[in-house]
Amino acid sequence: MIRLFGLVLLLLTAGCASEPAPAVAEPQVAVLPPPVQPMQCVPYARMVSGVNLRGDAWTWWGQADGRYGRGKKPRAGAVLVFTKTSRLPLGHVSVVTKVVNAREILVTHANWSSRGTGRGQVTSNVRVIDISPGNDWSELRVWNDDLDDFGLAYPALGFIYQGAAGV
Repeated sequence: MIRLFGLVLLLLTAGCASEPAPAVAEPQVAVLPPPVQPMQCVPYARMVSGVNLRGDAWTWWGQADGRYGRGKKPRAGAVLVFTKTSRLPLGHVSVVTKVVNAREILVTHANWSSRGTGRGQVTSNVRVIDISPGNDWSELRVWNDDLDDFGLAYPALGFIYQGAAGV
């Protein structure tokens, strides 16, 4: 009887000692398909990110309010929204393909080239660094193959995340 009681007690408490299954981490790399033809940044970002917004790139930040999650931290698959400037009169959007560290990401984007021959092309896994004083991704530099260095500084609004706002 004591053995039976001990066996039942052992079986009942066996689950208490086990560790919970580890939480599944967010993916740190997004695999994006290449387009079959030259594209602008907006239709390409919409096609590969799952963020269904339209209009000039700089308007995406405001359009996403209440529809998609937004923030200042990069995530794989998120859309990075560049501010409208004299150099970027329509703004620009890129899709994060990898978070390298707190101050560097890789993006894939369309129609970002300093040469006319590169217009409409998609470039993959381009380095982007955060140079903002507050480490909030509000000021960026994008790798420029022509210069073999990071290009000029660009202001950015933040990241739009896949899925509904508040998620």
